[in-house]
Parts: sequence; structure tokens; C-alpha cells
Amino acid sequence: MDKSAAAADDVERGDYEQEHERTGTVWTATAHIVTAVIGSGVLALAWSVAQLGWVAGPLALAGFACVTYYTSTLLANAYRAPHPVTGDRNRTYMDAVRSYLSPREVFMCGIAQYVNLWGTMVGYTITATISMVAIRQSDCSRRNGAGARCDASGTVLMLAFSVVQVVLSQFPGLEHITWLSVVAAVMSFAYSFIGLGLSVGQLVSHGGGLGGRIAGATAASSTKKLWNVLLALGNIAFAYTFAEVLIEIQDTLKSPPAENKTMKKASMYGIGATTIFYISVGCAGYAAFGSNAPGNILTAAGLGPFWLVDIANMCLILHLIGAYQVYAQPIFASVERWAASRWPEAKFINSAYTVSIPLMQRGSVTVAPYKLVLRTVIVVATTVVAMMIPFFNAVLGLLGAFSFWPLTVYFPVSMHIAQCKITKGRKKWYLLQGLSMVCLMISVAVGIGSVTDIVDSLKVSSNPFKTVS
Repeated sequence: MDKSAAAADDVERGDYEQEHERTGTVWTATAHIVTAVIGSGVLALAWSVAQLGWVAGPLALAGFACVTYYTSTLLANAYRAPHPVTGDRNRTYMDAVRSYLSPREVFMCGIAQYVNLWGTMVGYTITATISMVAIRQSDCSRRNGAGARCDASGTVLMLAFSVVQVVLSQFPGLEHITWLSVVAAVMSFAYSFIGLGLSVGQLVSHGGGLGGRIAGATAASSTKKLWNVLLALGNIAFAYTFAEVLIEIQDTLKSPPAENKTMKKASMYGIGATTIFYISVGCAGYAAFGSNAPGNILTAAGLGPFWLVDIANMCLILHLIGAYQVYAQPIFASVERWAASRWPEAKFINSAYTVSIPLMQRGSVTVAPYKLVLRTVIVVATTVVAMMIPFFNAVLGLLGAFSFWPLTVYFPVSMHIAQCKITKGRKKWYLLQGLSMVCLMISVAVGIGSVTDIVDSLKVSSNPFKTVS
């Protein structure tokens, strides 16, 4: 169960009434959290630490971890309503928001989740293309020598990735591609540990001397430095985002003990382990490459051996193929439900055909033309946007800014205030609102920095359809 799988399934399932057997423990929940949190965002941590420096970089990683853990404990209490131990279960994030907050906030939560899902599809398209470009460049260097000119446009490769997604999008739902999610989870661990190992190897090969500066990498101007710092914070926020996963993980736990008690322990263990890993990856990459640490650690110049880097990039591509679908399927389902309710009598929407496929176990599949069209249009639109803003760090920063405050901070804090009936004027109310406001300001600043970086990059880029890191 990786980050994307849990996040997407949380939105797709919505309200369901059938009970399911809950056998989860603190250790299974910890495992789910670790696999859910660790995703492609880990590849940007070396660059993020490079922008912040040796002091602010690790502190930022630890700070986001502390905030994420604290709000996770608040969200764990919202699994049941109105009482955190004896109340009725809320099986999804939106169910929890619906139990405690107003319809307007439920609507806001839905917007935040679906925009985050679609934005992550854009980010995954860009990331997968960068890895494909890296593999092509690596192959060119092996064939023609290290000094050979190896240009590789990402346009064709991005289109190839999208064609694969169009094919996979025709599966009816996530339950039909569980195997893809399992492969994606395994691949996420593979490339993350390869990236860490390669960074450590690079550091050892240079005599073990630490690269970089206390204040972080320099920039052409103080304004550019500020944008880079904000992007780094956004990348870190994106790497820690897992709030939309928590309620679903908690719904797998057996009781007694109370689910919220078990989930709090699992959050502490999972986020603690992830933070140690993140600090290791970020600091090892910065130590190995200094201020030249790339936005995607797997694209670092001189990182080797070639074959191991290619394996890591291939693992990343396979992970993103599955991750993309798990984010996309709930969007498909939502659009299709809307279309069916909007035009209930339309023949095109209600038509379906059975197609025989001799090599399939079931022998045939049902094809709905309107689903084929709608899903293809969504994938194509996602690809066009990814081609227009192919900037890895800026997109991750923007996603981190958009998802961190509303999903990780605002809704958990608001539900906790409603659940505990914390009235305005009490010290705890001001502290909670202060935490929310600080995180909101960080998210807004990161969002401005990300958008500014994208705009500046588009101004200087002669070909916005060429993927860059």
C-alpha cells in the first residue's frame, strides 16, 4: 500500500456500508504509514537540504515531521464521532470532516483532495518522463562515451507514458489493478534505497569530505535564493503528506485497544522512521554533491554505476505507472458519476458492449464508450499540462503547498476543536489556531514561490515542452 494507493482509495470508496474484518496492529499500521509516506518526493530531498543548508535543512525535515505527527494524533481521534473511543466510525477523510464540520468545509475538503489527486497525476507524469530521459542519456553515454552530446527531448517519452496510462485507465476500478499497486509499493522502496546507497557511495569515493555550506547553496540573486528556499520547503511538505491516508489505515485496526491509541503509536513509529530515512537521504545527497545537488537525485552527474542508476530510474517509472492510476481512478469515477446524473437518459452514456478477448481468463470484457472517451480526455489533458510546466521541483513544491495546510493541518485542527468543544478565548484554542495560521502562511509563501519559479522558467525556456529537472 503506497502513498498514492491509499490516498486515491480514500476518495474513491466514499461511503460504504459493508463491514470488513479488522485485524491490523500497531506494526501493520506502522508499515502502511512508512510505505504511504515514502514516494517520489524523497528524490528532491537532497536538493531541498542544499537550498536550506546544513542547519536549516535537517531542522526543516524535523519540524515538518513534528507538525505532521501532532496533527496525525488529532486526526486519529476523529476516526470516531462524536467520541474518539465509543463513537461511530468514519471510514474516510471526508466522512470524518462531514461528522464534525459544516457542509461548506466538506465541499472544501473534497476540492482539496481532488485537486491534489489531479495535480499529483501531473507531477507523476513529469517525474516519470525525467527518469525516462535519464535512462536514454545514460544509454547514449555508454555507447558514445562520457563526453558525447546526448540530447533527449521528453515530449515523445511523455506521450509514450501517457499512452500506457490511457490503456490502464480502461480498467473499471482499483480492485482490478491491485497487482499494480503492489508492484508500485515495492518499486518505491527499491529506488529510494538505491538513491541513498548511491549518494553514500559518491561521498565515500570523494574521501568522505562533506560538501555544501552552512547557509545552503548560493543563487544568482537574493530573490532567487528566497524562491529556492520556499520550493525546498514545499518539496519537504509534499514528502510528508499522508493525512488523507490516515483514516483509512486506522479503519484496518482491530480493537481493543482503542483504534486511536494504536494509531497514535503507529504514527510516532512510522513518522519517526521516515524522518530518520529522509534526513539520511537529504544529508547524504547534499554531502555528496554539495550545492550542485540536483532536483532529482537520480539525475545527478557522475552518479554511478550507470546500470544501478538505470535500475533505480526503471523502478521509479514502474512505481509511477501504478501510482498514477491509483490517483486517476477516483477522478474517473467522480466524473463518470457526474455525467451519468447530468444526462441520465443519454444513449451514449448508457450504452455498453461486450468484447471477446480469447487470451483473457474471463474471455470477454465490457466496454462503455463514454468511459473510454472521458478517461482518455482526462489523461490527455493531464499530459498537456505536464508538457507545459515540466519543472520537477516547482510542481512538487506547488503540490506540497496545496496539500499541506488544508489536509494535514486545517481540517485535523478544526475537527479537534469541534470534537473537544474548545471555545474561543481558551489558551488551547489560540495555540491551535496559531499553529494553523503559521502553516497557512508557509503554504501560501511556498505556493507563491512555486508559481513564480514556474513562470520564470517558462519565460527563459525556449521550449516548454522539453522536460527539465
